[in-house]
Amino acid sequence: MLAKRIIPCLDVKDGRTVKGVNFVDLKDAGDPVELAWQYSQQGADELVFLDITATHERRKTLVELVKSVARQINIPFTIGGGINEIADADILLNSGADKISINSAAVRNANLIDEFAAAFGKQFIVVAVDTKNINGKNYVHLNGGRIATEMETEDWIMQAQERGAGEILLTSMDHDGTKAGFDCDLLKKVNSMVSIPVIASGGAGNSQHFVDVFQQCDVDAALAASVFHYGEILIPELKMILKDKQIEIRS
Repeated sequence: MLAKRIIPCLDVKDGRTVKGVNFVDLKDAGDPVELAWQYSQQGADELVFLDITATHERRKTLVELVKSVARQINIPFTIGGGINEIADADILLNSGADKISINSAAVRNANLIDEFAAAFGKQFIVVAVDTKNINGKNYVHLNGGRIATEMETEDWIMQAQERGAGEILLTSMDHDGTKAGFDCDLLKKVNSMVSIPVIASGGAGNSQHFVDVFQQCDVDAALAASVFHYGEILIPELKMILKDKQIEIRS
C-alpha cells in the first residue's frame, strides 16, 4: 500500500497566497514562496499551487513563481491555473514544476488531457475537478467555481481517467473553507470508481478530518489550505496522529 500524502495547497492571486470560504471572500495568507519553504521544512509531502484567477482573467500562470519555488524546496509540487496548451505546460515543467494541473481548459477541450499525457506522461498530469451538489447530483464547475456546467462530476472524472489523467484533485465547493470535514460520501464513491490516485480537497478543519478521509475513503492524499497557513494544524503533529491511528504515511 502506498503511503498517504499530506499536501498544503496555496491558492495564488496577484502573487500572494489567499484563502476564502466556498471559493469567495478571499483573504491574504502570506507569501507563497516563503510558505512553500516552511512547508517543505515541516514535512509536507507535496505542494499544490493554483493561480486561481488565471483562467478567469485569461492570463498565464506566473512562470517566475515556479522558478522561485523550485529554487527553495526539494519536495514535488504541482502548478495549475490558465494552462491551455502544450506550450504552457512545457514551460512550467521546464521551470521546475513536477506536475501540472488542468481544470477548466480540460472540461472545455477534453482532448487536452490526451495531448498532455502523450507529450509528458500520465504521471505529470493532474486533473482538478471543482464540484458542487445541486439537487442531489454533483456537477462540475469552471473558472474557480464561478460557472456551473451540466456535466456530472462522476462522469467527467471517469472520462478524465480514460483520457490519461494521472491523478484527480477533487474539491468539494460545498465543503471548501467550512472546516466541517471532507466530503467523504463523494470521495469514497469516486475513489472506488477510479484506478488512479485521488487527492481529497475541501473542508479540512482538524486532524480528525484527515484521519476520517484516509480511513473511510482510502484516498491517496489529502489537501488543505487555511488550517496549514494559519497554523491551526501543524504538519509534524498531524503526521504523529496519523501514525498513531496506524495510517501509513511518509516520514
